[in-house]
Amino acid sequence: MIKFTLKRLSVAIPTILILIIISFLLMYSAPGGPFTSERPLPEQVLKNINAKYGLDQPMYIQMFNYVRGIVTDFDFGPSFRYKDRSVNDIIAQGFPVTLKYGTWSFVIAVLFGVSLGIIAAIKQNTFLDYFAVGFSISAQVLPNFVMAPILVLIFTLWLGWLPGGGWEGGKIQFVIMPVIALSTSYMASIARLTRSSMLEVLNSNFIRTARAKGIPKYKIIFSHALKPTLLPVISYLGPAFVGMITGSVVIDMYFSTGGIGLHFVNGALNRDYSTIMGITILVGCLTITFNLLVDILYAWIDPKIRYDS
Repeated sequence: MIKFTLKRLSVAIPTILILIIISFLLMYSAPGGPFTSERPLPEQVLKNINAKYGLDQPMYIQMFNYVRGIVTDFDFGPSFRYKDRSVNDIIAQGFPVTLKYGTWSFVIAVLFGVSLGIIAAIKQNTFLDYFAVGFSISAQVLPNFVMAPILVLIFTLWLGWLPGGGWEGGKIQFVIMPVIALSTSYMASIARLTRSSMLEVLNSNFIRTARAKGIPKYKIIFSHALKPTLLPVISYLGPAFVGMITGSVVIDMYFSTGGIGLHFVNGALNRDYSTIMGITILVGCLTITFNLLVDILYAWIDPKIRYDS
């Protein structure tokens, strides 16, 4: 297991480094600059600003300093639009917000998705199965940018139960609708994966053998069928978790939560290139990290994976 983990780390670390370099090169090659505007600055003023931020240096020197700052100090540099704030300050302000409702969304999506999928597989071709399949299809066609205004329309405008936006330190009434809007489509995908995987496992030879031995049904489900059932679900959970804690631009914009997605959009609109690069690299690093954790968890559940690799 240690050898398998080290092998995966030897791939993940260079991948993160390549991600940082590519992100810098793409941003460097973008037309215009962070201080380009409809009313161009005087040449001398622009020259002084570029010198202050090191933008007058050759590209390879800028890239080396940027990569060194991230690798040694995890420093994404100063913001080009906010003089008194660095990119780390911006991420430190928005990321905890997104992390909180993203984590809640993940927990709810996994618990309800796996439970719904297992029940649907056990009760195949019954009302519960049809309900689970119908819910999955409905949730898939209602992504978060559609679900968000529907929730506001129902719970804020019609019923008046919940506030339509804001954060207020993460009070429960401000978290409920973002969590529902973000988790629903992922919950549906997890339920579909769990159902199809459980049905396949229940038709396996070792399950038939367990039934022939007279083992109780609940023990067959939880002791024999559940572990192999979760293998394809676990493969999906890594990208899903990253998607829920970072891919929440619509949630941040619609509910005004102040999360990291809002800062990413503002950075794009304001040409704050350092903020865009910082958030992009953060998302990429999280994706690689959680995929690594999923690989390790997958190998722990199924030993054949680490031996085959």
